[in-house]
Amino acid sequence: MQREREGLERAKVTKEEISQQDHRFLAVYVESKNSCMVMLSEKEDKLGTMAIAVPKPKDTLGTVTSSVLLGDKNVISARMFAEYVAAKKGKIAVVSVYLEQATEIQAQEFFMHLIDKVLRSEASKERTPA
Repeated sequence: MQREREGLERAKVTKEEISQQDHRFLAVYVESKNSCMVMLSEKEDKLGTMAIAVPKPKDTLGTVTSSVLLGDKNVISARMFAEYVAAKKGKIAVVSVYLEQATEIQAQEFFMHLIDKVLRSEASKERTPA
């Protein structure tokens, strides 16, 4: 409580899931003052291929910069989603993608839906006073 009064907030955590095509897709979203992390997975919460993206400075031209930090499966999705979140939030974004049975192409639509859902959920929490 003391830290919140001093303006030092704790990270916010949001969890969402959807079931599609006999698969359960999950998202865990953690947002701090300067960064966001999204764990996207199938069936249960697990860490997978991880990418980081840094938004471009507001007063410069160019796109978001990203790199894969860990793993070699689902790298396209991990980088794409990290860049998307970084651009949307204007913060450093780390995204992890873990798939067991679904293909990367099958999962992309569902993961994008989950990302949009957690971002909307956090935005509505910020507008609602606690």
